[in-house]
Amino acid sequence: MAAKGSEPIETRLFINNEFRESSSKKTFDVVYPYTQEVVAQVHEADVNDVNDAVAAASAAFPAWRDLGVDARGAYLRKVSELFIEANDELARLETLCTGRPISQYVDGKMSADTWRSFADAGWNVQGTASTHTPGLLSLTVKEPYGVAAMIIPWNFPLVMFSMKMAAALAAGNTVVLKSSEKAPLTANQNYLVHRRRKTYPKSRLPSRRRQHHCRPRKPNRRRLAEHMDVRCISFTGSSLTGQKIQAAAAKSNMKHVHTELGGKSPAVVFEDADLESAAAQTQFSIRFNSGQVCVANSRIYVQESVAEKFTALFREQFAQYALGDPLDPATQQGPQIDVLQYKRVQEYLGIGEKDGELTVGGDAKDGFFVKPTIFEKVPEDSRVMREEIFGPVVAINTFKTEEEAIKKANDTEFGLYASVFTKDLDRAIRLSKALEAGTVGVNCTSPTNAKDAAFGGYKMSGTGREGLLYSIDNFVQTKSIIIKAGGTSAGFF
Repeated sequence: MAAKGSEPIETRLFINNEFRESSSKKTFDVVYPYTQEVVAQVHEADVNDVNDAVAAASAAFPAWRDLGVDARGAYLRKVSELFIEANDELARLETLCTGRPISQYVDGKMSADTWRSFADAGWNVQGTASTHTPGLLSLTVKEPYGVAAMIIPWNFPLVMFSMKMAAALAAGNTVVLKSSEKAPLTANQNYLVHRRRKTYPKSRLPSRRRQHHCRPRKPNRRRLAEHMDVRCISFTGSSLTGQKIQAAAAKSNMKHVHTELGGKSPAVVFEDADLESAAAQTQFSIRFNSGQVCVANSRIYVQESVAEKFTALFREQFAQYALGDPLDPATQQGPQIDVLQYKRVQEYLGIGEKDGELTVGGDAKDGFFVKPTIFEKVPEDSRVMREEIFGPVVAINTFKTEEEAIKKANDTEFGLYASVFTKDLDRAIRLSKALEAGTVGVNCTSPTNAKDAAFGGYKMSGTGREGLLYSIDNFVQTKSIIIKAGGTSAGFF
């Protein structure tokens, strides 16, 4: 049995400041990937529930917008405090949903930092003023869209929830959240709301809560993208689904769409690199969270002269980590999240064995485990090289020249993260400019990132940028105000 927590798991929808069952009374199972045990039966929103959530958010918008930065920030700071207070229980719930080892859980603190940072971020949403046109004072101001819809993935639900939700609320929007049906237990904040009502009975949010949580399954995910009262949508997930959401948004009311999508991140290792450091970092990147990370460096290109040495170092570290129960602090790699993801990875293992040389791994343990796997000498047109696997599977190929490395690294429709390992500063700068990715790491690789950096992709890896200094820009629009200031205007009319 999965470890029991001290608090009951709230599984109902949260709409208009109250928990409620789904209109259809339907539920779906949340399964612990390690034991395949059902840990919760969660209410499934239908179209009526989605409409109710959007209507409640729309009605709440004027009051929330007009509170101002300080008043909104006070509520965000309270949420930050609750994440710290509830950290241990959130860690357990996240592990039960995703199968990510609890020893790797830093999401509660990261999320608390995010909410605290955005509590004051509204003051940075600034416009401009100009008297350049004679007789006119022209102003630009940034205003919230209204109802913003958030659709988040299952691999890091609490972190994704926080970055999108905190920014949107700080900007003055109201929010409807759709979490993944695979990992809904932390992202909806139901646990925190339940705990908060017991801990702070006299401290309440405004009468209409500013965030509303529903869990529509895939057919109803489209409803948020099509909904005429949703003015902004932020989505993190696969490129294919991102395309569908953009199409639905365009066909409805041309709502603003921000996406962070898939990746096939390359790491380029030159002969002058610190090979031990490069091997340690790249093997961790592809194995972290069982490879279920959009920025994982699933393609590694090594200069021929050092390929044998690098690969030996990589193999040695890649096979050392303990697979097991994610709730055990000694476990370093958990299972894939469910049977569908497990079978997907198994399909790619078959392709890799056919197209290239399997040198490490390839077989699986009981359950949804996939051993860390290395393929070498894989043709560049193989699906293993071109498609996102989302498992602990890496392809290591070689190159001779810098030009060849750049060409191979960029030969993809993805562009989320790329890395270069070299001690040559000039080469590092050239590669940083040449690699087609939203983030380029020099002598480091994913999941390394800076708190104040922009995160997002080139090409089919998404549109827009997220981060402490950038996310709020996704949730505001610009208005121009023209004031006649006496005299003769030299404007257009």
